[in-house]
Amino acid sequence: MDKYMSRGVSSQKEDVHNAVDHLDRGVFPGAFCKVIPDYLSGDGRYCNIMHADGAGTKSSLAYIYYKETGDLSVWSGIAMDSIVMNTDDLICVGVDTPILLSSTIGRNAKLVGGEVIKELINANEEICQFFTDNGVPMYMTGGETADVGDLTRTIIVDTTAVTRIERDKIITCENVACGDVIVALSSFGQATFEKQYNSGMGSNGLTSSRHDLLCSEYRTKYPESFDNSMDESISYCGKFKITDTVPELPLNIGKAILSPTRTYAFVIKDILSEYRSKIHGIVHCSGGGQTKCKKFGRNVKYVKDNLFEIPPFFKLIHDTTGTDYREMYQVFNMGHRMELYTDAKTAEQVIAIAAKYNIDAKIVGHVESNENGNAVEITSPNGIIKY
Repeated sequence: MDKYMSRGVSSQKEDVHNAVDHLDRGVFPGAFCKVIPDYLSGDGRYCNIMHADGAGTKSSLAYIYYKETGDLSVWSGIAMDSIVMNTDDLICVGVDTPILLSSTIGRNAKLVGGEVIKELINANEEICQFFTDNGVPMYMTGGETADVGDLTRTIIVDTTAVTRIERDKIITCENVACGDVIVALSSFGQATFEKQYNSGMGSNGLTSSRHDLLCSEYRTKYPESFDNSMDESISYCGKFKITDTVPELPLNIGKAILSPTRTYAFVIKDILSEYRSKIHGIVHCSGGGQTKCKKFGRNVKYVKDNLFEIPPFFKLIHDTTGTDYREMYQVFNMGHRMELYTDAKTAEQVIAIAAKYNIDAKIVGHVESNENGNAVEITSPNGIIKY
């Protein structure tokens, strides 16, 4: 993890977790999101969930792509990234209720013009309508746009989501146990609700993919797009220009990295409408990649020995950079970004529901008991990796 850490990024966020470990974990301590009592109404049958996340450094790449091509549509993708990083965490605790959103945008106004802000705001409204039309009611409540050039090199796009749900609907990972199978929903391809092929990138590992794939031209042309204290050996050290194409991908390099984060909200809602009681846990493989699950459950080992074949985009990163698989499985989702823990029979139904959306799904592993705390074991192309 030396290269990833030297870029000022941590896939595990140890310092953040150490800072919050002593805090109250809410009504369901083992849940993927913090769940609190319904303080808004005082109704003991309900609970509240507020969640905040964003597009991260993906917006820096969108900035370069827009400057190079004039393509405003990349900002719609950034809005989707910011929203989905919230909604797809919420669905991990069983949320199927209306979601309220607030947008926070911080920009360097000297470099990022009003046309970008307009595109982001309009995209937020369109995305809310898109979710609502697909059975997941979502409403934009407003937000904040701040000109903070002293703090922000280009632009930061974040979202806060709020919902209210019955306590007895909450799914926690406390029920994950030996004998469960792990059903994965793929992150790549083209779902029925997507307009084009999705590389599977999501919104994690962007600092790594951007610098490892893009060439040094962007280091000098767009110094505002990265941390200038970063050593040249790890900043824009790749071989590609942002509009280069490769035979393995139907998108150019920039658009492949910028593929809007796929939402699984529609699939999960359908699954929960029939099989909620059979789902023992759901994990969004975001920060931490395929090791994210290690933080959930108790005294279990997640054995992932039947993962999807590595998608073309992640294979390109590996082959181009030589990054070892131990780091890649911790930084990137490597083919699936959502996993459910259930019994083998229910797994078949989950896979069938995903297929209706043209999302590949399969059993990628199972859960074993582990007396010495949680662990993850991944079968990679180079053998078994243990975390």
